[in-house]
Amino acid sequence: MQKKPFAELGLSPEILKAVEKMGFEEASPIQSEAIPVLLSGADVVGQSQTGSGKTAAFAIPAIECVDPTVRAPQVLILCPTRELAVQVAEEVAKLASFKRGVRELPIYGGASYDRQIRGLKDGAQIVIGTPGRVIDHLDRGTLRLEDLKMIILDEADRMLDMGFREDIENVLKNAPHDRQTVLFSATLPRAIQDLIKNYTHEPVSVRIEPQTLTMPAIDQVYYEVDRRGKLEALSRIIDVQNIKCAIVFCATKMMCDQLTEHLIARGYVADKLHGDITQTARERVMKRFRDRKVEFLVATDVAARGLDVDDIEVVFNYDLPHDGEDYVHRIGRTGRAGRSGRAITFVAGREVRKLEGMIRLTKGRIRRERVPSMEEVEEKRSNQTFEQLRELLESGDFVRRDSLVDRLLDAGHAPTDIASALLHLLGGESTRPAAPEPEPAPRERRERDFDRPRDHDDRPRGRPARDIDDISDEPGMTRLVFTAGRLSNVRPADIVGSVLGLSGIPREAIGAIHIEPKHTLVDIADEHTQAVIGAVNGIKFKGRKLAVFIPEPK
Repeated sequence: MQKKPFAELGLSPEILKAVEKMGFEEASPIQSEAIPVLLSGADVVGQSQTGSGKTAAFAIPAIECVDPTVRAPQVLILCPTRELAVQVAEEVAKLASFKRGVRELPIYGGASYDRQIRGLKDGAQIVIGTPGRVIDHLDRGTLRLEDLKMIILDEADRMLDMGFREDIENVLKNAPHDRQTVLFSATLPRAIQDLIKNYTHEPVSVRIEPQTLTMPAIDQVYYEVDRRGKLEALSRIIDVQNIKCAIVFCATKMMCDQLTEHLIARGYVADKLHGDITQTARERVMKRFRDRKVEFLVATDVAARGLDVDDIEVVFNYDLPHDGEDYVHRIGRTGRAGRSGRAITFVAGREVRKLEGMIRLTKGRIRRERVPSMEEVEEKRSNQTFEQLRELLESGDFVRRDSLVDRLLDAGHAPTDIASALLHLLGGESTRPAAPEPEPAPRERRERDFDRPRDHDDRPRGRPARDIDDISDEPGMTRLVFTAGRLSNVRPADIVGSVLGLSGIPREAIGAIHIEPKHTLVDIADEHTQAVIGAVNGIKFKGRKLAVFIPEPK
């Protein structure tokens, strides 16, 4: 089955606009085949692998069938878990963002009944829920199905495996007989076939053959690292392998936030994507990542849906995904268009066996490697600095400071001491004590020299200096000057902490941070610029009064 442009699927302008905003250009095979059939009103039994875009395949027709003037449930989507219900609800919200009057509502166990009842009373037309909580609302009379046009069973086989067959049948019996029934299932066991026979009418089968999961172009590696040692391991691997563009997958939004802050604090250019990031901020982050103004994109699986970026060097599984298909979907972000790619996974304890099961699904091979030692990291930095200095000396493209060097020589300093002191000064090296040693995974404690970690602001040495303009080149951002820099031991974390703590602006309003010897340039979203200046200008920072201002145009 070939992919088709969304414009050829008979969709409304509002859906086409939403799809374009989400960054999709053409429909996946399952979307190309299922959407026209669902729009025709036929019952559908769909089979496709995880990551194929099946959520949009049923969500788009569901949104299209809703009458915004009817303030009652018209579409019911059943999911096996609350996590999946939330994911589906988020995607429905994005796809329906330009459909005025169309509202979605997730309902699942463990959440407040009051909020869900209020959402139902307010007239949500698309309800996404787990079978147990849906039955609860039906029994309470807070969910009524007389206006229902479509019912969708997502991951039907998984719901039956979890013991929801009776609940599913009760829901189907309570739904109007003339509704459209849609069932998506990875497999079609006897129980699923019984549901199809008893509760669908002449269903159309939409089956997308699983693509081969073998990815020979992707070099797969894993490191056994305890949770507390992941950040240090990630930093060392980045430095030794000189990685410039990578996606780092985390399991939760909180971990996503924390890891992004840690990477920024260590001097990397990082940003994040997860379900709480607004669409405007998401677009800004993605543009910076595509333009290579962000080195490391830290993301959750949900936020990374629809993410299409070429030339990603490495995909890091900072946290192990839930299943093998999620693993394949993640690592498929690298090694595209025939290029080679790398996938690096961190595991500890029982996760090793789980990872082995995932690798069997890919029909590939994965090898275990040792986290680089601190000596290897320092050697890599030294080699980079040496090569840059050699190239600069051979090109002669630098301003001479002979008089200053002569003065230092006349003062009795050896040439090697002068050069070493300059490298120390320009590299921003500090003599602060090292942080406590992170814990390696138990199986590796005897095998790895996981020695002293680097300082939190210890950016990889020897990276080339950049020509930095006083005007931000990112739309919607204003560049501010902070009158403290590398010579005052300023770190990105110092800037971020002060700005967020004093101004209260959201983290995504802070863009690029460039630390110079005597000042720091910070990009701030236009709408928050004056708030930052008002809150931070004049505070005592690094032992001196800090001035913050917008630079005069050159």
